[in-house]
Amino acid sequence: MATEVLMPQMGESIAEGTIVRWIKKVGETVERDEPLFEISTDKVDAEIPAPAAGVISEIRAAEGQTVPVNTVVAIISGERPVDAPEPLPAAPRAPISSPAPPAVPPRAESEPVSQDRGREPSSPPVSALRQRSSPLVRKIAKEHNVDVSTLAGTGVGGRVTKHDLLAHLAESPAGQARARTALAAGPLPGDVVPMSVMRRKIAEHMIASRRTSAHVHSVFEVNFGRVAKIRETRKADFERAGVKITYLSFILKAAVDALRAVPIVNASVDGDSIVYHQDVNVGIAVALDWGLIVPVVKHADELDLLGLSRAIADLATRARAKQLKPEDVTGGTFTITNPGLSGASFGLPIINQPQLAILGVGSIEKRVIVVDDAIAIRPVGYLTLGFDHRIIDGAVADQFLSTVKRRLENWNPDSL
Repeated sequence: MATEVLMPQMGESIAEGTIVRWIKKVGETVERDEPLFEISTDKVDAEIPAPAAGVISEIRAAEGQTVPVNTVVAIISGERPVDAPEPLPAAPRAPISSPAPPAVPPRAESEPVSQDRGREPSSPPVSALRQRSSPLVRKIAKEHNVDVSTLAGTGVGGRVTKHDLLAHLAESPAGQARARTALAAGPLPGDVVPMSVMRRKIAEHMIASRRTSAHVHSVFEVNFGRVAKIRETRKADFERAGVKITYLSFILKAAVDALRAVPIVNASVDGDSIVYHQDVNVGIAVALDWGLIVPVVKHADELDLLGLSRAIADLATRARAKQLKPEDVTGGTFTITNPGLSGASFGLPIINQPQLAILGVGSIEKRVIVVDDAIAIRPVGYLTLGFDHRIIDGAVADQFLSTVKRRLENWNPDSL
């Protein structure tokens, strides 16, 4: 019996997804829940598992193609078909952020195929060379007089990757320094690189948020001295439970308590109505090499500090491994972002629509402050609340931040 493979909906506001690459090809066998293809949306890059075991008998959406959710993109049959059709060629779309770049335009007349004009007729044609390397790889190869067709590729389908080329260059002492420079630099000066699907969608989402909400930000300084002592005392206990106890765990717990105390901050806008959510579902922004994603800790108000720590670690790990499921990125009622991980003192984050507020966490560092009329050194950080002034007044926003600050600075160790 044949099984239709559908483009999944990776978020409540997501209407389409882009096929980044097919992990399985026509005629190959696949097990149930084995990764079948990779997609990219404005919320998540994810590997989609096969809904059933069998043989890939048909692929209906090409790599690089964007299709609506619930569209049939492939067919899995129970047995290997006779004369299985070839997979569709890559669609001529902008490159997607993935290990397998899409098809590239024909070679310009001025670009040489190889430094060796007298190679044997059995050498791959120009079209084959282009299928086995990206424009960046060919650009670096041209600068170093390297014939890409002579290299063994480790990418998908034998594609020659940038790392393959740089490893080849590094075989000679003279090329090692240049290879290290090229590896660190990424795209070379003068390159024009189209945005990935995720980057384009993030841009659209952020611009729409700025146009929708009246953004205002309030910043509070927080003394994390008490939290730091509790972290040190309980660190071993949490590690035995298989998780690290971080400042973010404490901040998330304090924010959840504040959301219950000031429920308007946990609300959203629906037309001319304000929706007060029963659930407290907090999105945690996770920085990726190819963009940003916000997986959601569901029912965060029902978890203790250990449970929140586990949830944060699990979501971050699966986000970086492209293993998030649709339910992991939907239903958020409030968001926390942590620019402090990169050293920022504080940021002015943009609200994640249709939510009404977002909490930014700055770097937590030892600073000189006044404690009980005496000079002291304590770990201090800044918390920023970005809020929609159409619905939330400044006094209400400050009430929320005051609740978070008071909770952190007077943490009860028995509440872990």
